[in-house]
Amino acid sequence: MPVYDAPLADMRFVLRELFAAERTPPLPGSEEYGDELVDAVLAAGAKLARSVLAPLNRSGDEAGCRFDDGQVYTPQGFRDAYARFAADGWVGLAADPEYGGQGVPQSIAVLVQEMFASANLSFSMYPGLTHGAYHAIHRWGSDAQRRMYLPRLVDGSWSGTMCLTEPHCGTDLGLIRTRAQPTPAGAHAITGSKIFISAGEHDLTRNIVHLVLARLPDAPAGIKGISMFLVPKFLPGEDGTPGARNAVSCGGIEHKMGIRASATCQLHFDGATGFLVGAPHKGMRAMFTMMNAARLTVGVQGLALAEASYQGAAAYARERLQGRAPGGAVRPEADADPILAHPDVRRMLLHMRAGIEGARALVGWAAHELDVAERHADAARRDAAQDLVSLLTPVIKACLTDMGSECTNLGVQIYGGHGYIRDNGMEQLVRDARICQIYEGTNGVQAMDLVARKLPAHGGRLLRRFFHPIADFLAAHAADESLVPFVGPLHKAFRRLQQASAYIAQRGTEDADEAGAAASEYLRLFALVAQGYLWCRAVQAAARGGAQGEAFYRAKRGTAQFYFQRVLPQSGALFAAIMGGAGAITQYRDEDF
Repeated sequence: MPVYDAPLADMRFVLRELFAAERTPPLPGSEEYGDELVDAVLAAGAKLARSVLAPLNRSGDEAGCRFDDGQVYTPQGFRDAYARFAADGWVGLAADPEYGGQGVPQSIAVLVQEMFASANLSFSMYPGLTHGAYHAIHRWGSDAQRRMYLPRLVDGSWSGTMCLTEPHCGTDLGLIRTRAQPTPAGAHAITGSKIFISAGEHDLTRNIVHLVLARLPDAPAGIKGISMFLVPKFLPGEDGTPGARNAVSCGGIEHKMGIRASATCQLHFDGATGFLVGAPHKGMRAMFTMMNAARLTVGVQGLALAEASYQGAAAYARERLQGRAPGGAVRPEADADPILAHPDVRRMLLHMRAGIEGARALVGWAAHELDVAERHADAARRDAAQDLVSLLTPVIKACLTDMGSECTNLGVQIYGGHGYIRDNGMEQLVRDARICQIYEGTNGVQAMDLVARKLPAHGGRLLRRFFHPIADFLAAHAADESLVPFVGPLHKAFRRLQQASAYIAQRGTEDADEAGAAASEYLRLFALVAQGYLWCRAVQAAARGGAQGEAFYRAKRGTAQFYFQRVLPQSGALFAAIMGGAGAITQYRDEDF
């Protein structure tokens, strides 16, 4: 089994050096999180990930969750691990101190989140869903709902879910049929069925808080008629003690390709008591608070699994002896050389490393902007940050989960036949990674969100939030000799992205299929440019040096060289595909499929 160690050096680099200028002075409410405290938080998270969560990953996968007479039981060891996880305050790490949270900035919390997902993705999903429910209630719930539910979600004694999907509809939530009937007591009776509900039933917490999309009797058709309701598994008393069992039940769990220790449930609401969250018919607005947080979380999951696979593959490549290096023996005293000596193995490892470190930088950028959006004193700066996060969210979700699937497969490839068998733990990472490209909106949906909603929003304002800092950076460093190998290729890719954006804006207005046909390639081109910009900044930071050590900065620059020579050139092919238009896709006859 691969041994996971949190990549603390790169995490500290992203946190302190890559965005050093933006973090001076610290944001309001972040002043206490100096280097010493942050190091302590990261070290504690790394220790928990390695010593508690990672040892349960394979056994949890092999056992899976067990469904028995309406109850769901998590694999052996999960309850004890969760009790420790909650007692140590990890569930409420980034939550509002008013409700018992620690108020850790998102830029720190996201690194801890990555550790836990690398060590044990299935386990990390239980508190992850709770975090989403917390966000929705904190933003849209009434004062009474906040007082009742948030402290218990934050301390981990209760958990949360998001209940969207129904058997007949997934992405198209306008088709949902779950009904909400007002009751004389001022609540609502919720009736309907939901599927694919992560953490919908389990034995880790005393209560489960379901956030359910449903329709009121007077609801208009489509998504404009959806409301959100809070439906607890046990109806709480005035003191918060779980009381009578609500009329919500688990009809079964799914037997899945991956994340087998995460309970994916079928839930039935049979007139269950629910409480309206926010305004009637405004449930999608409230649910997007959860979904956007979840999409960033899923992107981090892709990054996390790629990191775990890279660590296993790199260790194996250093140890596995097979054949001789093309240029001559590097271990002449041994019968063969380590496979690390073979150029193609090195190519795969560098491809993984470039993707992982670029992804971590991209997540770090978005997390910092989230902190700005939540904490900055200037309203205009908060709005600008929120614009950028909104634009980057579909890119992070899709790009990082595609990268996670690709890297976990490369990890198996490096192991060869030994990676394909279960004993070495690499194939589980492939299976776990695959769902990340699907849930919380498939990656195709993310691409369509980017081109159809985010690009034209507010007259292109969101896109300008991204274009302007890159254009400014390129102009400022055009004559910087130390950055020539990096700024030049980035400038070419950036020009392609600008031209593709203009093309989609023009042709998409005339024919929506044009935007749809280009969406996936456009998102990938966008991600390449975003990461290219961050790699340029990483090279700058590496040149300054710092606390990570000479070898770290040497490797950082070497990985950047690989990115610009072997990865960023893909922008040319993507640009050509986009500019080729939709004809080859849309004109293909239906009967020929």
